[in-house]
Parts: sequence; C-alpha cells; structure tokens
Amino acid sequence: METVIAFIIVFGSLVFFHELGHFLFAKKAGIMVREFAIGFGPKIIGITKGETIYTIRLLPLGGYVRMAGQDFDTVELQPGYRVGLYIGQTGEVEKIYLNQNVSNPDILFMETEKSDLDKELFIEGYSDDGEFVRYPIARNAVIIEKGQETIIAPYDRQFESKSLASRAMTIFAGPLFNFILSFLIFLAIGLLQGVPTNEPVITEVQSSGAAYAGGMQDGDFVKEVNDTPISSWTEFAEIIQKHPGEQLSFLVERNGDLVKLHVVPATIEEAGQKFGQIGVLYTSPVEKNALKAVVFGADQTWTWFKRIFELLGMLVTGKFTIDALSGPVGIYKATEEVAQYGIYNLMHWAAILSINLGIMNLLPLPALDGGRLLFFLFEAIRGKPIDKQKEGMVHFVGIVLLMILMIVVTWNDIQRFFFSS
Repeated sequence: METVIAFIIVFGSLVFFHELGHFLFAKKAGIMVREFAIGFGPKIIGITKGETIYTIRLLPLGGYVRMAGQDFDTVELQPGYRVGLYIGQTGEVEKIYLNQNVSNPDILFMETEKSDLDKELFIEGYSDDGEFVRYPIARNAVIIEKGQETIIAPYDRQFESKSLASRAMTIFAGPLFNFILSFLIFLAIGLLQGVPTNEPVITEVQSSGAAYAGGMQDGDFVKEVNDTPISSWTEFAEIIQKHPGEQLSFLVERNGDLVKLHVVPATIEEAGQKFGQIGVLYTSPVEKNALKAVVFGADQTWTWFKRIFELLGMLVTGKFTIDALSGPVGIYKATEEVAQYGIYNLMHWAAILSINLGIMNLLPLPALDGGRLLFFLFEAIRGKPIDKQKEGMVHFVGIVLLMILMIVVTWNDIQRFFFSS
C-alpha cells in the first residue's frame, strides 16, 4: 500500500504539473479550457468551476487539458435542427436546447435555418408559428443536450485564434513545468537535507585498495594530484578514473600537516572500458544554505537533463535497445525500490522522472508536445498553418504507434519483473 501511495503521489505530481503548465498558459492567452484531467478513461470525480471541469479519471497513465476549438470541440447547428431557445433580458440567447423536450413556457422552439456560434454569434430560422426570427447569441451561452451543458466558445476564445507564439508557448509550457518541478524538488532537498559540499575529503580507506597501500588515511583532505590543485571530489574522482595503472602523486592535509603520497590506481574493466580505482569511500558533508540550495537545484536539474538526453541519444543510435525502456510497471517497481531508502531518495527519483517526462514530451513525434511544436515550426516557415485534417491524421497515427509502443514496453516490464528467473 505504501508503494501504491508513493507511486500515485510521484506520478500524479508529474502529470499535474505538466498539465498545469498547459492550463496556466492557455488561460493567460485567453483560451477557454473546457477540462483539466488527470488520467484517462471513465471519469471518477468531476468538479466544475467557472468554464472548466476538473476531473480525475480511471487510468492513471497521463492527463490532458482540453481547450476550446481543439479535437472536434466545435458545435454546429445544421439547417433543419429543431432547437429550444431561452432568451435573457438583454434579448440574447443564453441557452440552446438540442434534441430535448423542455416543458417551459419561456422556451422558444424553432427550426434552424442558419447560425454562427463562433464569430457573428447569431441564430435564425422559423418559429413554430411559421415566423422567421433571428436572435443574437450571448458570448457565454450554454448548449444543453441530453442534460449535459457546454459553454459555447467564441472564436477569440479558441486555441486556433491565438498567435503562433501564444499557441507554441501554451504547448511548450507542459514540458517547461516539468523542468520547473524538478528544480523545485532539488531545491527542497537542498533546503531540508542540506547541500553536499563536494569537498575531496576521504571518508574511509579500504584495507584492500591501492590507497591503503600508498599510505592514505581516513579524513585526508586531498589538495593536489600530480601538482594540480583539486577543489572538489568530482575532480578528484575523474582524475583517478582516467589514470588506471599509472602512479599518481597526492598532496593531502592530515591533522593540519601536508603529506605527500604516491598511489597507483588499480585497473578496472567494465563494458569494454578501463578506468582507475584506489579503494576509498566518500560521503559528502552537507550544509544548509538557501543560496547554495538554489544553485544546487539548478545544477542538479541541468546535470540530469544532460544525462537523460545523452541516454536518449544512445537509444536512437542503437546503443540501447527497446528492452531498456520502462513503462508504468517499470516505474512502479523502481519507485517501490527507491521508496525503501527514505523520502529524500524518493524526492530525488521524482525530480529525475519529471525531467525525463519533459524531455520525452519534447521529442518531435506525432501526438507529443514536440510533434505539435514541429507543426508550428512548419507554419512559421510556410507562413500559414498545415491543413488541420492532415495534421489530425498524423497525430492520430502517432497516438496509435505510441499505444503500441506502450503495450510492448509494459509487456517487457511484466516479463522482466514477474516472470524472469
């Protein structure tokens, strides 16, 4: 149960922040947001506030923000439709009843001849007594069909009416908020747990290693390696790894004195590569400093961004196979393992996942945010948008392919975690 709760909190937070980015920038651009959803499939909970319904859905595999004018959102009243109109005190139509019997003397029934719910906002046709009538439609008019109410979206409230920059920023905001979430998590870790100083201080010397043979002791503060000043443990470790089997001279500070040592790193071979190792353990001390926590958050976000991007490049070039990918099952199992090591490790894992989600969504593939941004780039180059039907077909094919990939990855996860010997 603890693993389930941890997974829901971690994955739910990533999806929530991603969709929150789309939502806030859509609102800022003046786009009507019809639904803010966490999950897919049947609705479990739905709360309507203003013009938006906030829902939690059955399948916790993502989420979406449904904006006016997208994905067949528009409503058209074809000639011959019989509709009921509720006209407010201003003379504008405030409610339009479709395919519904309403016993209300204030409702005017008519057969639609022509209407425009986007730009001119009017409806005209013949009333039951044969009189031709025309009424203006309020900007916030509601269409009621089978008991479900939908607010109309004038064209200036629709996604496609906005400038290219506003549309692109609304789509880009999702991945952007994932990167922001990662920074905030790393910042919280720095503030609560402390920021590693990364000082090159030896925590423990293993008795079987080259460092012990060379006279290194617990607590030695490494000042120089081969007469090169050392300022961080990272620099120290990189030099050791790059010089397997070569004698290195160390200048260390021990109890206030400077001591000269000579150590030959052992040669370790892994994945066809050789690197040096001297047999020391390191536990970085930490300090609580708000400014350093900010720097730590930014540095960790950028470091993991580069690392995940490099791993993605290895996948594209064939150095990794599809078996290296993980879906929801793999993420669940990894979350289960990480959660055993405490809240800070779980937070660190969530930050990495958030960066990964942001990068994956920026890939220029159909149905992903990156694919939509690619179409915006084509629009900027051509000076006019791509045909919406063609773009929709491309995204549909992309969704199908992504679903197939998700099924394959999930099946691989199930076999790896539940059926492997």
